[in-house]
Amino acid sequence: MTEKPARTRELFINGDEACAEGAISAGCRFFAGYPITPATEIAESMSRRLPQVGGTFIQMEDEIASMNAILGASWAGQKAMTATSGPGFSLMMENLGLGLMLETPCVVVDIQRAGPSTGLPTSVAQGDMMQARWGSHGDREVIALAPSSPQEIFDLTVEAFNLAETYRVPVLVMSDAVVGHMSEKVIIPEIPPESLSYRRQPDCPPEDYKPYDNSYGLVPPMAVAGRGYRFHVTGLTHDEMGYPANSVEVQDKLVRRLMDKIRLNRRDIIKYRETMIEDADVVVCAYGITTRIARHAVKLAREAGIRAGLLQLVTVWPFAGERVRELAVQARAFVVPEINCGQIVLEVERCAGGQAATFLVPHTGGDVPSPETILQAIKEATR
Repeated sequence: MTEKPARTRELFINGDEACAEGAISAGCRFFAGYPITPATEIAESMSRRLPQVGGTFIQMEDEIASMNAILGASWAGQKAMTATSGPGFSLMMENLGLGLMLETPCVVVDIQRAGPSTGLPTSVAQGDMMQARWGSHGDREVIALAPSSPQEIFDLTVEAFNLAETYRVPVLVMSDAVVGHMSEKVIIPEIPPESLSYRRQPDCPPEDYKPYDNSYGLVPPMAVAGRGYRFHVTGLTHDEMGYPANSVEVQDKLVRRLMDKIRLNRRDIIKYRETMIEDADVVVCAYGITTRIARHAVKLAREAGIRAGLLQLVTVWPFAGERVRELAVQARAFVVPEINCGQIVLEVERCAGGQAATFLVPHTGGDVPSPETILQAIKEATR
């Protein structure tokens, strides 16, 4: 008897809608959010789709409450997500830090738009990338993914939930207004349950449970609130039971574990894609929508006899520093196009360590850079 093939759908939808479909496919059953351009279509899609699969959609009064709500839903055992854009992302920073400290798996989607402040609400930018890394105070590591198409935002939303559940951490999907609003064919497979990740449950009696018991390793099991396990969670430095501990030793042990669970698993977390990189003299390093423009610029450079290649950062944080260091030995230069005045270029330059020159192609937002602008930077890098 042959197995019934998995059901696959092909939809012509925009990136925001594809993000919602990715969340549903990953098992997300709770969404809390506040409408904001250009992310509103994610909330709209989730408001329709979640009731169809037995989930819950709540429109909150603001982004602060939205972030709080998904943290609470996660502790109640749900896979939870919110979505926003620049100003709302700023409001979420404090509770993003709370989620990191409480080790709460969830997904936060930022459909970036031009800023600062309210800026150009309907226009593209990539100005939130350093805010994603450093926006919340204190020492911590984050995971941030950057899709370049509606298909990728579907795939990476699924990946974001898997990473969140595996490492007990909020995961960021750093998209942008062009990807969010462009419509393309998106293939939506029926994802088998064994391909999805779920947080590890405690295997001890409720009376022996410690919510931050590091004897299990870097990622402790996570019980579901209301199912017989008594525990305490706080944003303060806490011991293995979750109770506040005013101790330098406890602080050091806790913060190092929070960082190590990402740092020591970098090879499993970091993803990138390479195009014509084997013999490249110039490596264009791009992420998000800029990747698509950079790919065409690399093609034009090859037609002009310049050996250019493309390094697409699928995972922006943690940064693929090891790969940049390897390429810095091979290539003469890096070209980094960004829809900001220079953010990820600083990481490329730092990791290149002077072994290869680094050229920024800045763009303040509102639209995307042209392939010809990137090509000109590639030519300058070869002089």
